[in-house]
Amino acid sequence: MSARTTAYWLDRVEYADGLELQRQFQRSRMAGEVSDTVLLLEHPPVLTMGRAAKAFNVLASPETLKRMGVQRFDTDRGGDVTYHGPGQLVGYPLLHLEPGKQDVRKYVRKLEEVVIRTLGHFGVVGTRVDKYPGVWVENSKLGGTRKVAALGVHLSRWYTRHGFALNVTPQLEHFGLIVPCGISEAGVTSIEKETGFRHALQDVAKVVIEAFAEVFETAVELREPPEVTVAVAVLRQTHPPQTLLLQRVPEKGGFWQLVTGALQPGETAQAAAARELFEETGFELAPQPLNYVQAFAFGDHAPPRLMKSHAFVARVAAAAEARVAAAEHSQARWAPYAEALEQLPFAGLKETLRRAYSSTR
Repeated sequence: MSARTTAYWLDRVEYADGLELQRQFQRSRMAGEVSDTVLLLEHPPVLTMGRAAKAFNVLASPETLKRMGVQRFDTDRGGDVTYHGPGQLVGYPLLHLEPGKQDVRKYVRKLEEVVIRTLGHFGVVGTRVDKYPGVWVENSKLGGTRKVAALGVHLSRWYTRHGFALNVTPQLEHFGLIVPCGISEAGVTSIEKETGFRHALQDVAKVVIEAFAEVFETAVELREPPEVTVAVAVLRQTHPPQTLLLQRVPEKGGFWQLVTGALQPGETAQAAAARELFEETGFELAPQPLNYVQAFAFGDHAPPRLMKSHAFVARVAAAAEARVAAAEHSQARWAPYAEALEQLPFAGLKETLRRAYSSTR
C-alpha cells in the first residue's frame, strides 16, 4: 500500500475557485508540501470546454446560458464539452504517479474503476464503452446505453489534475444545453434515475473514497476544510441598493471585499456574522443567512489554506455610514451592484453578492 492520501469533502465550490484549488494543491504536491489529495465537491451550473472541445457541441446560445445562470470555462483537460451542476459529484485527484505507474491510460482506467465500484454499491452496474471515455449504464431505465460519469484529466510531469463527474441527482435536462462530451449517439443518466432513490452527495463521496482506497491501494483520510468563515454583504437601502466594500490593509492583500471573518471556538456562523459585522463596520444587526455555503482556497499559500464560508446579508438605512476597523481595512465605500461585483476578487464573494441582491427583490 502506498503513502496516505488526504481527501476533502468541500460541498459547493464555484468553478473558478475549483480551478484555483487544483492549481494550488498540485503546486504544493510538486513541492512535497502535501500528500496525494482528492477534492470531492459540487459545482454550480457550468459548461467546461476541454482541449478537444468543438464550439458546435454547445447547443444553447450565450443569451440562453446567461438567462439560466450557466457559466462557460475553457480548461486544459482532455475531451470535449461537459456539464457540471448541482447533484453531480465531482472528484479532482491531485496525485503524483510514481515510476512504474506512469501510464495515462491505466490511470484513467483506475478512475473509471473507482466510479464503477461506487455505482455497484448503489446497485447500478457501470461499464466501459471501448470507443468512448467515461462510465456507462447498459440497458438504462431511461432507454439504451447512457453515460453516468464523465472523465477528463490533465497531467504535468506525472502530476494529475481534473478527474471525474458522477451524476447522482442532477437535472438531466441541463445536459440538453450541449452534446455531452461530443457524443450525439447516446444520452445521460444518473444514480437517481437508475435506482429511484436520491442519495446525498456527501454519502456518495464516502463510498467513492472507499473505492479509491481499494483501487489505488492507499490509505485515505476524509476531512472537511479546517477553517470556517462568514461573508456578509451589507446593502444600503438606497434606490437602487448600494454595496459596502471594504479595502483590506496592504499587508493583508489590499483588495476590496465584503465583511468577512473566521468563526471563534464554539461560535455559530450566525453569531460570527453578527460579531464581524459590528467589529468591522459598527453596525449592530442580525444578518440574515443566504443559505449559501462554499469552499475555496484563501490567498496563494503553500500549502493551500482551505476554508468553508457561510454567506449572509445585512440591510442598513439609506443614510448609514460604516465605521472602518483600521487594523483590518484602510477604507470603505458604497458601490452600485455592477461596480461592486467587478471589484470583488473571489467567485464565492461574487455569488454571495448576487444572492444578497436577489433576496431584496
